[in-house]
Amino acid sequence: MKLSIKHAGLSVGILAVGLLLTSCRCSQPAATASAGSTVAAEVQTKSSQAAMTPELALQELREGNARFVAGTPRTRNFPAEVKATASGQYPFAVILSCLDSRQPVEIVFDQGIGDVFSARVAGNVLNKDILGSMEFACNVSGAKLIAVVGHSNCGAIKGAVDDVELGNLTGLLAKIKPAVDSIPDDGQPRTSKNHEFVDKVAEANVELVMKEIRERSPILRGMLDRGEIGLVGGMYDLDTGEVRFLNQAMTGAHLDLPQNKIQN
Repeated sequence: MKLSIKHAGLSVGILAVGLLLTSCRCSQPAATASAGSTVAAEVQTKSSQAAMTPELALQELREGNARFVAGTPRTRNFPAEVKATASGQYPFAVILSCLDSRQPVEIVFDQGIGDVFSARVAGNVLNKDILGSMEFACNVSGAKLIAVVGHSNCGAIKGAVDDVELGNLTGLLAKIKPAVDSIPDDGQPRTSKNHEFVDKVAEANVELVMKEIRERSPILRGMLDRGEIGLVGGMYDLDTGEVRFLNQAMTGAHLDLPQNKIQN
C-alpha cells in the first residue's frame, strides 16, 4: 500500500497511518517491562482478524521476517500477551514448517502469542492430523493464510534423498520421495552431499505439500476457491534468516496473490 501525502494534508496522512496501524492490533492495558519501559500487549482480536485478508496476512509475515533479519523485532511483553489472549485466540495465519530447531517460526516471522498457528514436523510433510488442524485453523478459527515453509540444508530432505530407514522415520521420509523424483537428473550427484540438489528437493517438497493441501481437503479447497484464504510456500535460509517466498501462491485453481506481492 502506497500513501501519497501532500504538504497541505500532512496531518491527515499521519492520522490515517495511525488509524491503519491501530486497526491491525489491539493494545491491551500497558505493563512495565523489565528494563523499566512501558510496553503494551498488542494481540490479534476478533475485529483485526476479520479485517485481515490473505494478501495482508502474507504482507505481515514478510514484514515480520524483514524485522527479524534486520535485528529490529517488535518489543514485546509476553506475560501481558498471555493475559490478553487467555480468553480467546484470533490468529491470522497457520504455518506448516519443519521440526528443525533453527527455524522457530514465531521468532523468524516476529510474531507474538496468539498471532499464528504453528504446525511443525520433520520435512514439513502433510498428514491427516496436520490437514485437520489446518481445517480447524481456517474454517473454525478464522486464519486467512496457510504458509508452507521449508528450509535450506534440511535433514529430513537429506534422509529422503539418501534412502534412510529408521523406525517410524522411514514412513515420514517416504512422503518426501515424490519431491525427490520430481527433480530432473542433470548428471550431478543425487545425494545429501549435493547441497544444491537437496535445496531443490526441499523447494519441490513445499510445492508438493501445497498441492496436496488443495487436493486432500475439500474444506480448504472450497475456502481457496472462494478467496477466503490464501496458500503460499516459502523457503527459510539457515545462513541468513531470510524467508524467500516462492513465485507462486495458490488460492483455488489460479494464482490469486500476484507475484509482485510475494517475491522478496
